[in-house]
Amino acid sequence: MSTSSNARIFFGSFGSAFFRVKIKRQTLALMIPVLAPILLVFLWLILAPRINNQVILPGIREVGRLLFHPAQDLIGMGSLAGNVLVSLVRVVMGYAIAAVVAIPLGVVMGYYGLVFRFFNGFLNLFRPIPPLAWVPLVMAWFGVSSLATLTGVETGKAFIYLNNIKFSMLFIIFIGAFYPILTSTIHGVRNVGATLIDSARVLGASENQIFIKILIPAAMPSIITGMRIGLGIAWMCLVSAEMLPGSLSGIGYMITHAFTLASTDIVIAGMISIGVVGALMDMIFRRIELKKFSWRRQADS
Repeated sequence: MSTSSNARIFFGSFGSAFFRVKIKRQTLALMIPVLAPILLVFLWLILAPRINNQVILPGIREVGRLLFHPAQDLIGMGSLAGNVLVSLVRVVMGYAIAAVVAIPLGVVMGYYGLVFRFFNGFLNLFRPIPPLAWVPLVMAWFGVSSLATLTGVETGKAFIYLNNIKFSMLFIIFIGAFYPILTSTIHGVRNVGATLIDSARVLGASENQIFIKILIPAAMPSIITGMRIGLGIAWMCLVSAEMLPGSLSGIGYMITHAFTLASTDIVIAGMISIGVVGALMDMIFRRIELKKFSWRRQADS
């Protein structure tokens, strides 16, 4: 056998072995994230029959039936999908208001030291207060007022939809999302290199151009991180917001009402829905970070 044949055999076997190792690593990388959920399901399958109490731990089949039939009406509370959709609308509205207020304020506070000193102490007074602590005050301020109250709509389907958007709920979600977005925006603007700003000024850039073309693009990775954290907190605050008086829909309301009826299967299905939707929203922000701001990681490394 010639030397070239031996080389081809050697490199062929080496390439095949390398390919198999690569496949195994990729398979392992895909399996690792699902091992914990699989273990949890396995424990659930073992413990549910042993406990044998639907209130303490319902069977996985009962919960799975609810999850795989999300349009099914649940003991007069509407469907799982419908309540999740109502909750999403509330979160998106409260979160959007928080972003619209926090990002411009954070940019200005991060850029102007005087504005930072003026607002920082005042805002820090309210930062440690958990959103739930605002509930009594929010109820005194807004009561059960909603978008229907604001628009004057009193009948029809429009009233049903608008009446679901309570100002008290929006405020609780707003408070939950506001501070993470604000803090990350300030941090991002303050970390913009002074050299970039000074160079822009030397080249004749106006303050508006510095804000639009330098500060905001350079701070955007930090702003996106704050928006991602804020969205997660807003989604968590949703459950407490939907426990407020006047709430007749939403995933938080459904969980609370199901608990009073000892329907633990609905409670667990609602909790899983919250987790899945929250994970999907977080995944969207992760994809944005990876696609749009991968340059920041390379620059930091």
